[in-house]
Amino acid sequence: MALLRSLGLGAYLAAARRSPAQPYDPAHDRPDGTLIWVHATSATRADALNQLAKRLRAQRPEVTVLLTTDRETPRPTHIGPSVIWEALPEDFIENARLFLDHWAPDLGIWTGGRLAPAFLSQAAERRLPLFLIDAESGLLSQRSNTWLPDYTPAVLEAFTAILARDETAAHFLRKQGVPAEDIAVVGPLQEGTNPLPCNEAERQEMATLLAGRPVWLAAMLHPAELPVVLQAHRTASRFAHRLLLIVVPDDETEGPQFTEEIRRDEWRVAVWSEGEMPDENTQVLLADTRGEMGLWYRLAPICFMGSSLVAKETGRDPNEPAAHGSAILYGPNVARFLASYERLASAGGARIIRNSQMLSAAVQSLLAADASAAMAHAAWDVATQGAGVADRVLDLIQDTLDTLEAA
Repeated sequence: MALLRSLGLGAYLAAARRSPAQPYDPAHDRPDGTLIWVHATSATRADALNQLAKRLRAQRPEVTVLLTTDRETPRPTHIGPSVIWEALPEDFIENARLFLDHWAPDLGIWTGGRLAPAFLSQAAERRLPLFLIDAESGLLSQRSNTWLPDYTPAVLEAFTAILARDETAAHFLRKQGVPAEDIAVVGPLQEGTNPLPCNEAERQEMATLLAGRPVWLAAMLHPAELPVVLQAHRTASRFAHRLLLIVVPDDETEGPQFTEEIRRDEWRVAVWSEGEMPDENTQVLLADTRGEMGLWYRLAPICFMGSSLVAKETGRDPNEPAAHGSAILYGPNVARFLASYERLASAGGARIIRNSQMLSAAVQSLLAADASAAMAHAAWDVATQGAGVADRVLDLIQDTLDTLEAA
């Protein structure tokens, strides 16, 4: 798509033709197959795009995602196996040409704003399908070269369609000359997930075994967290003597270590990897295998997300339990998923705890069905909002790739 000619864009591109101080030098080879270039303008968007890449890869294993971030955004800490990360080089024409020559993307997605006119104009000249998602008026109105006439309307011509985060952004885009039919208001792009798969026959069998028993889950536990969780369970069990705790180690190979410690603490434990099922007398179920998280999340209305109480740990994804309608408890060390935890906590779907006393008190308060249901619904609402926008973006990608393949 050719960009609209404008004095502002022309002046910017003339300046951008200078040689950069550090010309672009790719750190990775381009893989074979389809490659989608996605650009994040914040850490939250980078996390959401990384999660979206995981879902896309499940549907199209041949696709690789190139995730770039601007210089103001740190490198994401949990890059998926189907994702290549690079910092986007400075916005010079030579950098853009080298970048696009090397990666030859089949489709491009830009998020938020902070438009890079040199990169986007070069992509448009190559007729690369481009989409702007999570368009935010505050980022779109920022321009580093304030001495130039406004180039924003011309650069926006590069995008085939735009997904705006709110009506304020849509109004800004319309004022910039973007046709209303090219804009859809879909909400913010953020991490979210769909429910994990589950063997329904197994779920029904477990639900029958546990009928009437209160259940809570401690998921992705670091070994150092197990004593804290067991102490909280002991205290809470004094008020609900039939309470069952499901423990999932973060590393399933540490199952024997967990089993030994639970038995040493004199709990009646059933070990899932040994084929044991909980009975009326079981106090702790050690779920020390992989692949059943969808089952455990469905059985437990209360979930403590582990790897969050230990220093130097960075937490585990809270969107998984949120998507299954669990009330979420977590420790203070969740830097890896901080934005998601903050969003869930602000909505009332998650609560921070710092020790066994706080954990026990939180579990006891959430054993009241109305309390856990309200918190779980708030978490579910946040998770499904994120998944809904991601679904819309995935549909956009799939439809575009289908069209390209048919051409």
